[in-house]
Amino acid sequence: MTDLNSSRYRDAGVDIDKGNTFVKNIKEVIASTHQRGVLSQIGGFSSLVSIDKEKYENPVLVSSTDGVGTKLAVAKMCGIHNTVGIDLVAMCANDIIVSGAKPLFFLDYFAIGRLDLEVAGDVVHGIAEGCKQAKCSLVGGETAEMPGMYHDGDYDVAGFVIGIVDRDNIIDGSDIRVGNKIIGLASNGLHSNGFSLVRKICFTDLGLSVDEDVEPIGRKLGEELLRPTRIYVQPILNVLKNYKINGMVHITGGGFYDNIPRVLPKGCRARISRKSFPVPPIFSFLSEKGSVSEQEMYRTFNMGIGFMAIVEDKDVNDILQQFTALGESPYVIGEILAESGGRNAVDIV
Repeated sequence: MTDLNSSRYRDAGVDIDKGNTFVKNIKEVIASTHQRGVLSQIGGFSSLVSIDKEKYENPVLVSSTDGVGTKLAVAKMCGIHNTVGIDLVAMCANDIIVSGAKPLFFLDYFAIGRLDLEVAGDVVHGIAEGCKQAKCSLVGGETAEMPGMYHDGDYDVAGFVIGIVDRDNIIDGSDIRVGNKIIGLASNGLHSNGFSLVRKICFTDLGLSVDEDVEPIGRKLGEELLRPTRIYVQPILNVLKNYKINGMVHITGGGFYDNIPRVLPKGCRARISRKSFPVPPIFSFLSEKGSVSEQEMYRTFNMGIGFMAIVEDKDVNDILQQFTALGESPYVIGEILAESGGRNAVDIV
């Protein structure tokens, strides 16, 4: 008779029983994210979600996948793991809302050398919180224990989101016209991009620790770096109920210079006024202490603007008021101009 308490697999570093305990521990928090349409419970081989066909004449599924990057290294340094899950959801959900899509459900992939129930639980709690903010269901995922692939305490996460939009309501930037205004929504600091450079400046070059109070940031360095990415899904969906948005931009890796051109139609360029919105102190600190040029800062970081909506000039004031009422900090940060030979697609003046 086989002794299930004796396991060569566990001796090799993979504890199936601990993995089963983890799944049991997170069932309740995952169930708390479920929206209408979820047909299955965690623990099966796949997840089932139905689509409310009455809401969509010609439904189109929109998908995105992303990770958190080396911000995870900062989480490890701080011993704080309950916020990076919010980042994970945000990086995926903010990408699909650019198309006008409503997130439906989310799955995660969590890989670690040896499963730590507390760390893994904190990560999943963060993912669940992000899903609640985006109002999408966390319907499953994968936990991979891989000894020898990761150093002790290291882990990686990836996220996958599926959303839906009616074909006639897809926003792809093709309606952007000269004269449109660009509304920027404030970020929550660094969000989840540029952390390889951030870590080099702060920890390698300056020798700082995550527990240091850094001027002029006004808080411990680790607290500032781990501020979770804002999730813009619900404010955008609410504005779309009343107003047309011609194009949207999620400011991630590549900053202003690489992300804005992704939605600009031929014949258009964007002009951004750097004085039109406040730049959080963390960016000035990194630029000064790291000797990073302004151009590189705007190509690496969000500089205080995490999301952009390109709208008709006549709707600007009303949209600003609605964003403010929804708890956002919106700014008119620029406009769309006619393309000019030899000019950059994005000018920051």
